[in-house]
This record gives sequence, C-alpha cells and structure tokens, in this order.
Amino acid sequence: MANYSDRRTMMVDTQVRPSDVTKFPIIDAMLDVPREVYVPDALRAAAYMGENISLGGDRVLLDPRSFAKLLDILAIEPSDVALDLGCGLGYSTAVLAHMADFVVGIEDDADRATEAQSLLSEQGVDNAAVLQGDLVDGSAKSAPYDVIMLQGAVEQVPDTLLDQLKDGGRIACIFAEGALGVARVGHKIDGRVAWRFAFNAGAPVLNGFEKKVEFAF
Repeated sequence: MANYSDRRTMMVDTQVRPSDVTKFPIIDAMLDVPREVYVPDALRAAAYMGENISLGGDRVLLDPRSFAKLLDILAIEPSDVALDLGCGLGYSTAVLAHMADFVVGIEDDADRATEAQSLLSEQGVDNAAVLQGDLVDGSAKSAPYDVIMLQGAVEQVPDTLLDQLKDGGRIACIFAEGALGVARVGHKIDGRVAWRFAFNAGAPVLNGFEKKVEFAF
C-alpha cells in the first residue's frame, strides 16, 4: 500500500516550497488534499510526480509546481468566491475550497463533471459544486467572482468571461506562446483587466480558448 501522506509531504518539500511558494494556506491545502484521489485510478502511483498528468483527451492535471504558483499569484482570501475552469476530477476545486469561501468548478466532459462532484462529496468538500458546461462560458449564475483560475492553457480569454470577475478580482492562467507557456495574473480595476507576467509553465490549450482565426480577403 503506497503511503500517499509521505508522498504529499515530499511533493510540497521538493516541488512547492523550492518554487518560492511558502504561504501557509497553500502549503496546508496541498498537504491536506489527497491528490491521488482525483486522478484516473491507473495513474494513482504517478499522482505526485512533478509533471502534468493526463486526464484523457487533451486535458491534464497541472503539475504541482505550476498549480501552486498559480495559487500563489491569486492571493486567495478565506472570504473569496472562486471559479475553477477545467476542474477535471476535482483536485483543483478541492484545494481552492480549502482556501476560499466557495468554489464553482466547471468541467465540459459530463462524465468527468459527475465523477468530480461525487469525489468531492466523498471527501467531505461541502463548499464547492462542479457543473457541466463549456469552460469558456464560466458560470454567470454565481458571478461575480473574486478569483478565476484556469486549469490549462489559453490563447485568448474572452471578455464574456472577464465580465464574471468582480472589480478588484484576480484571474490566473497559462498563455500558450511559442514553445514555452507564460503564466500571467490579471487584476480587474475599474472594469478593465491588466495582466502581468508571473512565471513560465506549459499545458494544453483548453477547449474554447483557442485564438479565433481571422480570414483576410
């Protein structure tokens, strides 16, 4: 029987802390949430590796370093309501729920959304809900959000999604640019989102966040 608790500690000590992520709420959440529960059964042994884990299709669970650094730049407060786009089997939603007041997870694959909700319920995560829908649409019903997090890369972020961010709110995602992706954090001030560079990271582009091809005649 694998000792996942020891692996969680090792993940935090070798992948998270050395990446300058030292805020107690992030460390505490990543030590507490059993990552192995939220990956496909066949990949449980690889749950704590320092790389993206395939969830099937073109979707991944972000590697612990990138995920932790995204959490770090979002500066999540206990009173925050968060939107988690591309939540997969629910790991990111569970970690966010550990830190925020309430989390809405969005998953476009119906089977994954159902499984994520049941895994969160089994783990006693009662301040989060996973909904099935197009990731790019977010969830206007619970908007505006203090925090929006994307579990994958984007080529562009539509204004309709940025409209769901509260003034003073933060959004973090990885932009697919060239061979290396670039993680940025956006702060919404007076209705406009200003982005700044955070760190380099890579992930597949989430469905719906591809750049629209414009034809010139």
